[in-house]
Amino acid sequence: MAVLAIAGLIATPILVVLSSIFANEGEVWQHLTATVLPSYIFNSFALMVGVSLGVLVIGVGTAWLVSMCRFPGQSIFEWALLLPLAAPAYLLAYTYTEVLDYFGPVQTSLRHIFAWEGATDYWFPEIRSLGGAIAMLSLVLYPYVYLLARVTFLEQSTITLEAGRSLGCNPWQSFLRVALPLGRPAIMAGLSLALMETLNDFGTVEYFGVPTFTTGIYRTWFGGGEQRAASQLAAVLMMFILGLILIEGWSRRQARYYQTSNRFQRPAAYRLQGIRAYLAMLSCLLPIILGLLIPGGLLLQMTITHAAETLDQSFQTLALNSLLLAVMTAGIAVVISLILAYGLRFQGNRLMRLGVQITAMGYAIPGSVIAVWHFNRRLPSLIMRSHRYGIYISAFLWPRPQQHRSSFNPGLPRPVFGRIHPESRIWFGKNSPQL
Repeated sequence: MAVLAIAGLIATPILVVLSSIFANEGEVWQHLTATVLPSYIFNSFALMVGVSLGVLVIGVGTAWLVSMCRFPGQSIFEWALLLPLAAPAYLLAYTYTEVLDYFGPVQTSLRHIFAWEGATDYWFPEIRSLGGAIAMLSLVLYPYVYLLARVTFLEQSTITLEAGRSLGCNPWQSFLRVALPLGRPAIMAGLSLALMETLNDFGTVEYFGVPTFTTGIYRTWFGGGEQRAASQLAAVLMMFILGLILIEGWSRRQARYYQTSNRFQRPAAYRLQGIRAYLAMLSCLLPIILGLLIPGGLLLQMTITHAAETLDQSFQTLALNSLLLAVMTAGIAVVISLILAYGLRFQGNRLMRLGVQITAMGYAIPGSVIAVWHFNRRLPSLIMRSHRYGIYISAFLWPRPQQHRSSFNPGLPRPVFGRIHPESRIWFGKNSPQL
């Protein structure tokens, strides 16, 4: 009952958003359909497809290399490949726009070297585009797939992999025909997290001028003042996630996954030498360089250059508030996620599974939508807006665990994650802490 109560509490805003589809907003939807809705659908779908390809190629490929191969630096790449997850996609969008835009150092250097006079003399890919958004999101979201894929590769039965080798499978065939099918549930779980994050992203697509469902929710709600229509757009956004989960589950409805008692023995690794070792190092190093070192280095250089303007008292306040919110939210999200996960494990009936799955779908809703739900409820609103640290209270009451179920072997620990969106602050008054 405690698990169902927690799931019901967290799922309440989700159910409210879903119930908004029954509201009569015909005129607004006619306007949206005739103007922007087709672009929302196309761009959101294209973003999902592009990011899916990006995170699968980077995440699964690097996970296989560091798990099943031995090459120089492999032990460092095991943890270093997780670091780009700490870089928000919108920060990458800002930094790469600074570097690759027309007046950035890359194009300026090219014009100087080749004596080009203007943009009409050459072609350069536009960073502020749908393709640029796909690249930024792929670089920061592939660790979701990498983390779960690496775990499942390490936990796969040694006997199964050795049987494949004894039947003549080379490393590529072992990966494609043995390890990849066995790791598919974990990989799809990581992909689901990455796609939820993709559909939920606002800063990157807004800065690049790519209209998606998330930007449409903000514009319809805050720009047009149509709260019900915006809630209906959020409901449609959640349907995307629900459709992905249902399609993936249906595609493997008859699949069965088994392990032996030898699953904790690490499989024998392939030793790479020569050009193969260098290619493996480069494959693991590129995502770190592009997703962390380049944007991090540029931000550090800008911070040092403008240290007198940025490292003042307000910076300390912003850092403290951000750290406090992160610690409080992460702590409560982990506790709630563990309760839900273990409750589902020990009493996995249909009602329990449904409640947890509905709760996990909430990660697809933009943080401001959840905050507005608080705002529109009188008692929580009075508490939140009357308290200077109402946003922290909100983090305690409605953390948003991303995913509580593990799609791979039932004997493995269930991965739990959590996140609160800082833009929710706009609904808790001007005196609330800045982040």
